[in-house]
Amino acid sequence: MMNDDESPPKLNNKSNSEADLNLKQSDKVPFYRVVLTGGPCGGKTTALARVSSYLRERGFEVTMAPEAFTILAANGMSMNFFSTKGMDVVVQTTVLDVQLALENGLEKILRARGKPSVLLCDRGVMDGSAYLDPECFTRILEERSFMDYSSAREGRYDAVFHMVTAADGAREYYTLENNNARSESPEEAVAQDQKTQAAWGGHPRLYIFDNSTDFEGKMQRLIETVAKLVGLPTNLSRSTTKFLLRESPDLSKFTVDYHIFEVEKVYLQHHHHPSKHTNNKMKQDNNTATLHYTEEDEYLFIRKRTHIDGKNHQRKKKKQQQWFGLRYDCGSTHQRR
Repeated sequence: MMNDDESPPKLNNKSNSEADLNLKQSDKVPFYRVVLTGGPCGGKTTALARVSSYLRERGFEVTMAPEAFTILAANGMSMNFFSTKGMDVVVQTTVLDVQLALENGLEKILRARGKPSVLLCDRGVMDGSAYLDPECFTRILEERSFMDYSSAREGRYDAVFHMVTAADGAREYYTLENNNARSESPEEAVAQDQKTQAAWGGHPRLYIFDNSTDFEGKMQRLIETVAKLVGLPTNLSRSTTKFLLRESPDLSKFTVDYHIFEVEKVYLQHHHHPSKHTNNKMKQDNNTATLHYTEEDEYLFIRKRTHIDGKNHQRKKKKQQQWFGLRYDCGSTHQRR
């Protein structure tokens, strides 16, 4: 999946190698870009290894985009650098640039293989927003051709898996001995975990894996969710409960982070079944539209999500509104929107 304003990989027109042909026809082969993120000591490193092994054993090509901040820290960038005023913006800008370069380069490599593939990202674009004020981060995104948070979030990644820090629910296992780039106390770890969750809030496939089970159970819930995402057999059960509210809620009284967005669905009748891999991202008006195929009901529908910030919220008032509250139940795994 490529950002709205990213150009397809440039090819040598004189080349007819297998890799070049695969790149030209890459939209015909399933490709997933997913983020593994979370708080300190949440199991992210183990999760990356488990997921990559699981998918490779089942025929997927898998590469991992390493955490950009860790790359910088491992190559001489000291935490003392932050004593320079304004350094947080410089560092996060650099982290974002490195992250984008790694992801785009690895995507090109995977697509050149011409096989079903998954790019596992050790954190993603939106993680940086947990360390900067919204206006600053928005400006950084705009400088890199992202139109809004939606294009940098669901417009770029197919799913986000958040591994909750052990400091929240399994404090006896919280340690930083395996990560020299971290220095958070348990309390700081929980606070940072919550900020990271909020950074990805609004993604339609944000899955939060808490510590309500032992660590092995946490990993199993992750694997089951990954399997469902890429279309592999799974025992994962999930129910969705949707409530129609009697009136518009008073957003000023909300005590949790929330995002406002419009969802537009267009239903299409069809006479021929598309391929089994139909779930393709389409771009329209710099927002994300997704084509879905529902085999049981014999129809296609296009769903478009448009992010609305506080300044543009007024435009919804001209439309008939229905406010819904949603609850997702997936064992002890939580999907938040």
